[in-house]
Amino acid sequence: MGISPSEYLLRELRRRRGAAGLTQAQLGERVFCSDTQVSAIETGTKPPTLPYLTAVDKALDTGGYFATLWNELVNGEAAPVWLRELIQIEREVTALRWYEHSFVPGLLQTEAYARTTFRAARTPTAELDQRVAARLERQAVLAGDPAPQLFVVLNEMVLRRPCGGPDVMAEQVEHLLTCAEQPHIQLHVVPLSAGIYSGLAGAFILADLPDGSRAGYVDNQVAAQIAGEPALLASLGLAWDAVRGKALPLGQTLDVLKEAAKTWTI
Repeated sequence: MGISPSEYLLRELRRRRGAAGLTQAQLGERVFCSDTQVSAIETGTKPPTLPYLTAVDKALDTGGYFATLWNELVNGEAAPVWLRELIQIEREVTALRWYEHSFVPGLLQTEAYARTTFRAARTPTAELDQRVAARLERQAVLAGDPAPQLFVVLNEMVLRRPCGGPDVMAEQVEHLLTCAEQPHIQLHVVPLSAGIYSGLAGAFILADLPDGSRAGYVDNQVAAQIAGEPALLASLGLAWDAVRGKALPLGQTLDVLKEAAKTWTI
């Protein structure tokens, strides 16, 4: 059984501070509080606050990691273990191979597109702004130095299916074009002419980690999971090769993106 979001946050606070080689007193000096307060937060006797976590992010140069955990996971204590693990993986990867057949990957979504997907998932109105902001904060990983390599394969229907109306889609597709111009992002589209192919069975992610290991992510209507079992990773590797083989080369992908952008502005 997985730990709670709060427990995960506290564990990460202790782990990241230790990895930075700081004592509780040294961290306290950087975030302007006593070592007693740092200890109370890390042991769970005093609840962390968003301002504290934002200060820790700055002190440890974690790129908004703890603020994102708070906004997306701890408030409400509702997020599953796999999502907590996925956020951690996104912060640490050297490369991501991401296939989607239904949505634009979260790391490449515009604010309006993200808001529409959360509404479609029946996210409570009171939580909507927070969820959108947290998703956008996760995109900071792509601005890191060094940034991870991101390889994306999209089904063309992702570009054609209305999501929030023409204005939202026009902005989103233009954003994908901008992303595709980045040296650390490779984007490819599987055209509609490919017909039925194996990738329609579901989206997945393969993540390369700094120690040379890999993690995989798969989801469906019932469940989602992060897995590192060799058999599953081998299967996902073959699945990636299959969808990548159906995708257009970069030049033709850019042509499809440009044409799709025009259809949403007519």
